[in-house]
Amino acid sequence: MKPFVRFEDVALSYRDDGEFAIEDVTLSIAPNEFVAVVGPSGCGKSTMMKLCSGLRKPTRGRVEVAGGAVAGPLKIVGMAFQNPTLLPWRTTLDNVLLPLEVVEPYRRTFAAKKRGEYSDRAMALLKTVGLAEHADKFPWQLSGGMQQRASICRALIHEPQLLMLDEPFAALDAFTREELWCVLRDLWAAKPFTVILVTHDLREAVFLADTVFVMSARPGRILARKPIELARPRDLEVTYSDGFIKLVHDLRERIGTVRKAHGSVRKPAEPAR
Repeated sequence: MKPFVRFEDVALSYRDDGEFAIEDVTLSIAPNEFVAVVGPSGCGKSTMMKLCSGLRKPTRGRVEVAGGAVAGPLKIVGMAFQNPTLLPWRTTLDNVLLPLEVVEPYRRTFAAKKRGEYSDRAMALLKTVGLAEHADKFPWQLSGGMQQRASICRALIHEPQLLMLDEPFAALDAFTREELWCVLRDLWAAKPFTVILVTHDLREAVFLADTVFVMSARPGRILARKPIELARPRDLEVTYSDGFIKLVHDLRERIGTVRKAHGSVRKPAEPAR
């Protein structure tokens, strides 16, 4: 099976001095695979998302999505972030519909003849995440968890082949976060698509992903690829199992080792005077 996402010896520098945010990154992600990327802060997890979506070009190496080199922003990508970024003057329904107003080929037919059809699609998504009764409300009338549900619906409304999630649940309380894990799990199970989830939450990574990639400290490199061999479908009870806890501890040890190694090579202390 050909990979859906492929990085080959990829490096990216945001600066002219040659300092890299990520370096020597090689990985493959299968079609409809759910991948999580974890690592210490500043290791380049979000940089990888920019490269996948075409928002940045690599300084070195090659990034491929859906069998072709990424040369610019991709229309087949949906994205959701830590903050929902809903437009405050639009209702929940209109926020979800927004990508169809701006992304081709939907844009050409949205206003002319298909708004009703697209609204039905959006309402079906909102119903799936429990927001159908809130379609006419504005963002300020929704809780943080509701806003994030709407944000995920907006990322999925144009049926992307690749969903990019940048810490989408980090700002939520623990109970809401776990509830949305299950929402995302069910959406992906109902109609699979390729997912790249960037997260600091190791429990979240193990619960949701098929594979977890562990990154080093800056410049980010892939240190480990960890398959998550837990049966699907997974419910929250699995998070209390010995196998789940062992996986989380293993990932935590790997990242802890990275942090210690990074700290040990940082600028030495000045000599006493």
